[in-house]
Parts: sequence; C-alpha cells; structure tokens
Amino acid sequence: MSDQALQVLLVDDDEGLRDLLRDFFQQRGVAFSVLHDAANLARRLNLERPSIVVLDLMMPVVDGLTALKALRASGETIPVIMLTARAEGIDRVLGLELGADDYLAKPFMPMELLARIHAVLRRHSGPQYGLSSSQRTHLAFGPFRLDFASRTLFREDEPVKLTRSDYALLEVFARHPMETLSRTRIVNLLYGPESEITERGIDVPVWRLRRLLEDDPAAPRRIQTVRGVGYMFVPGDDATDTRNCP
Repeated sequence: MSDQALQVLLVDDDEGLRDLLRDFFQQRGVAFSVLHDAANLARRLNLERPSIVVLDLMMPVVDGLTALKALRASGETIPVIMLTARAEGIDRVLGLELGADDYLAKPFMPMELLARIHAVLRRHSGPQYGLSSSQRTHLAFGPFRLDFASRTLFREDEPVKLTRSDYALLEVFARHPMETLSRTRIVNLLYGPESEITERGIDVPVWRLRRLLEDDPAAPRRIQTVRGVGYMFVPGDDATDTRNCP
C-alpha cells in the first residue's frame, strides 16, 4: 500500500506525540487522524475505517489493552500497533495475546513507525484488503475454497466433510487471516466470554482441522503455532478473498 493510500488513526493522550506524528505523516501525504483516549474507539471505527490503528498502552479512562481486548472480542479485525513507554516485556506478550499485530516501545523514530505500519499491512494484504470480516463470503486458499454462505469447505470443487465444530473453528481462522489469535480469544470467538471451555480446550479441534487442511499435520503450514501465544492462519501467497466468487 502506498503512503498516499494510507489512513492512520492514532489513539494517544500525549499531545506532543500527536502533533509530531501528524506533521510527519501529513508531509508524506498520509491521511492522519487522532483520538485523545480510547473510550470511543469502537464508535469511531463505525464512522471511519482507517488502514490501521496505532494505540497507546497507557491512557486515562480506558487503557490501550482494555480497548484492544474489547475490539477483538467484538470481532473487529482492523490491524493494530501498540505503543508503550513501559519497558516490561509482559506488555508485549499481553498485547499480542489480545490481538495486537505489532508493538513499538517509546521513544521511537516516526520513520520506524511507518516501516512497522507497512510491514503489518503487507501481512494483512490481499486482493480484497479492507473488507470487513462480515463482508467476506468466500476465502480461497491452495486447493480449498471456504463458502461462508453455505458453510461448506470445498477441495478442488469437492465438498469436504466437516463437523459443526470443525467448520466453526475454520471460520474463526478464515475471518482472521495472518493474525495471531491467542487460545483465549479463539475460545471467546467460538463460545463467548462466559464459556467454561478452557483455553487448552481448542488444541484438539486445531489438531483435527490440521488433519483436513495440511499436507503434513506434524509440520503445519496453514495453521501455525505461535509459541506461548496461540495460532495463526496462513492462507499462503495464492490466497484470494472475494465477495462474489462463482
């Protein structure tokens, strides 16, 4: 994505940083907007669809981790880069577990943030980048095509037998390609935040799904383990994502 096509939303209570980054991005032709806190982030995203959200960790009223958790629990998949002035590594782990796409410690050079933005968007890019998860009706990857409308997985036009739980898990992954999903988040997306299913309860369903999708389930390529966090669905370079596949 070119700089001119970018739209960045910064959520940070630091006025000096907001002004610095606004000048930097606007000089490069990047559309740039700000929120002073995260309390109304979800509402803002209903009105404005930026390419990416840059979200500060430490803010009054609603902190960045709380805001990120709420976004991901609602099914929002917009790319998010977390910022923090705190040095503890636990911040990074928590952010990634909750669904952050990257993490940048303060202080940083604006050019580094821009590079991180491009890297995150390359991971998310595809023929239909920018469609919300609710707009996608098909996902094709390798020899497979997942039809969300009929809840059917095809392999070279032949339907693949899936249980209801197999399909539900595959749809969670397909709606969040190239995104690190913690076990907790997967459980929340499948069963809701009040579920009594433990986070380890999804490991066996993942194993079953790998047997259907992977050439070698012992060395998975499409459903990869992110050590210490969870899983990432990697459709591959040949993945396509369309609204009106025949």
